[in-house]
Amino acid sequence: MPLLINRTPVENDPWITLEDEQAIPAEGAVILQLAQWLENRDALTGREIGVLVNGEDDLEQVLALNGQVELIAVEFPAFTDGRGFSIARLLRRAGYQGQLRAVGDVTRDRLAYLERCGFDALDVPEERFKDEVLNAFDEVSVRYQGGASVTRPAYPQS
Repeated sequence: MPLLINRTPVENDPWITLEDEQAIPAEGAVILQLAQWLENRDALTGREIGVLVNGEDDLEQVLALNGQVELIAVEFPAFTDGRGFSIARLLRRAGYQGQLRAVGDVTRDRLAYLERCGFDALDVPEERFKDEVLNAFDEVSVRYQGGASVTRPAYPQS
């Protein structure tokens, strides 16, 4: 899958996403399921660790990742599931500074919205990626609501 970090395609992603039952390698940057990280977090101290979360995970546990991991990948299992947008906004509002990566059903028409919610990395499925996908970020130039990078709305506040 083409990975975009800060709107730029990345050739080599150092992160390896592990499946549920897959053994954790001794070294390297790995992305674990939330349950797997919770089970092994003490043994992973000092490692480059990312955690994969989704709308089914306990929000308090997701927010508790703030400051504990370098990367949080938020899964979008289907186009109709927008809980990942809320997860991203809540993490950024809580002060999460690490990489926030959207994975799963990441489509061109939502890239700008994902970025506005706080995602800085977008894992676009191979079959949906074309070079013109990068134009999606600037197609809408006026926004009336605040975002992760611009918190004030476009209208004057009294």
